[in-house]
Amino acid sequence: MKFSCCFICVFTVLINKVCLEVTIVAVTGGSVILPCSSAKHSHELQDINVHWRHSGSTIVYDITKGKDLIAKQDQRFKNRAETFPDEYVRGNFSIRLINLTDADAGKYICYITHSDEWEIVQLIINGTKSTVQEDQGTDTGAGSVRTSLFWTDVRRAQLTSA
Repeated sequence: MKFSCCFICVFTVLINKVCLEVTIVAVTGGSVILPCSSAKHSHELQDINVHWRHSGSTIVYDITKGKDLIAKQDQRFKNRAETFPDEYVRGNFSIRLINLTDADAGKYICYITHSDEWEIVQLIINGTKSTVQEDQGTDTGAGSVRTSLFWTDVRRAQLTSA
């Protein structure tokens, strides 16, 4: 009994250090929110440093000392990426991408430096807004987004209960 309890505790600690990859399906021309949140729920603005990257090194968005820093942002994301500054103190560093293109597909990494946390979001671009609206029998990916956000909430709950 003690062994299984210890195993569960060790497994829970290890799970908290593993970053789950979230997959989101969106359409060309649409918009999407890429989730990123910290397990820590209260943050001081001056301590907040978050870096969003696409395909490993392309700068999508930076938040430095609680302020948006877009001077070094890649041109492809200028005026198309936005955050939710009122949510920073609650640990929500999600970004919204608008006017999606096929080039936006791929892996996004959100690194929260002050708490050493990171999340990976895989964005799949599936058709265009008009194609999806015409074909009502096709899954638009909204279910994928809801599922992804559900698992993010589950992960957050696991992190806070540990």
